[in-house]
Amino acid sequence: MAVATKKIRRRRAAGELAVEQTRDLAQVARMLSAAGMLTAGVESSGGCYLMAYVGDEVAGVVGIEVRVDAALIRSLMVMDAMRRRGIGTALVTAARIAAHTRGARTLYAIAFDDHSARYFVRFGFAPAASEELLQALAGTFMADYLRQHPGEMERLRTLSLDIS
Repeated sequence: MAVATKKIRRRRAAGELAVEQTRDLAQVARMLSAAGMLTAGVESSGGCYLMAYVGDEVAGVVGIEVRVDAALIRSLMVMDAMRRRGIGTALVTAARIAAHTRGARTLYAIAFDDHSARYFVRFGFAPAASEELLQALAGTFMADYLRQHPGEMERLRTLSLDIS
């Protein structure tokens, strides 16, 4: 006997900002790909993705990877047309809550340039040693990926935030 699954669709007020956990990893991968971001590992275990909506329109996404008492913000992205509306702030806040709920005491972020690093500093993140991140998150997709691609790690800025 086949069991039909029904997708529950929440109604959102027009213009209302909402952040919700998503299981639609194909959509997450499409969004990241369109933004030129890494899509590998999106479906790996231990990851959680949160989607931001303005009304019913997708506005952005953020992922976290958790390992024991540490977590990594992965793939923070806001659609170009939705920027400067507080969506990135809502996503970082939601990622912080999701990481803490999953037992993380330290939240890490990876910045690709000075602008991105300054963005995370606004939330209280401080520079951290890349080896600290790699050790705390060993076994997660991103930590393993960065260990296998040391050239990538050298050009990134690593930040951390105490969320205990």
